[in-house]
Amino acid sequence: MSGHSKFANIKHKKEKNDAAKGKVFTIIGREIAVAVKEGGPDPANNFKLAQVIAKAKANNMPNDTIERGIKKAAGDVGNVNYKYVTYEGYGPGGIAIIVDALTDNQNRTAANIRNAFTKGQGSIGTPGCVSFMFDKKGQIIIDKEECSMEADDLMMVALDAGAEDFAEEEDSFEIMTDPDSFDAVNKALKEAGIAMASAEVTMIPQNYVEVTDETAIKNLQKTLDLLDDDDDVQAVYHNWDE
Repeated sequence: MSGHSKFANIKHKKEKNDAAKGKVFTIIGREIAVAVKEGGPDPANNFKLAQVIAKAKANNMPNDTIERGIKKAAGDVGNVNYKYVTYEGYGPGGIAIIVDALTDNQNRTAANIRNAFTKGQGSIGTPGCVSFMFDKKGQIIIDKEECSMEADDLMMVALDAGAEDFAEEEDSFEIMTDPDSFDAVNKALKEAGIAMASAEVTMIPQNYVEVTDETAIKNLQKTLDLLDDDDDVQAVYHNWDE
């Protein structure tokens, strides 16, 4: 498999301690709150909430935790003051980095993000400076060990539901969709009984960049670790071929 394998990254994250899992649940909890505030508590009539619920289930968040989050958000809409902010910049080796954050204090978040880039010898850029290098896509990853369906049958289920592309890796399947088709494809796979290792709308690099300098690699990893540890950071996208 290639070094930038999404499935390899998923497995690596699952090997981390419970604190990392707790952060994922915190991130999703905030996303649920914002989605409910913007579109109401019914996922059938709230596409964004439906997407967040799909992400929650792919990350093994218990159904009762999801339901409690929706109910809490529905009863507390006036007090939900989180705001989505995106930062773009470059890490060592010219690696493009996009950071999505959800924060109730933009000054704090901006300072933390800038600090992460600076400590890794990178720099924050202007909006749009690297996002043109990425495509927004729905991405679903399926662990082969957890899938009893034959590859051809799985591909047909996905394509019939509106998927754009289907790829088979050494130990996983990857399904790509247009963001607008993500929910329908995700729903079709769930109805077919397919367990998903990951299901989300994400930013896919158009090209990956290899970094060979050891100091640059160390600094790049420092930046990514600092971003990953920040509670306000929802997602980090980059084009590093790790």
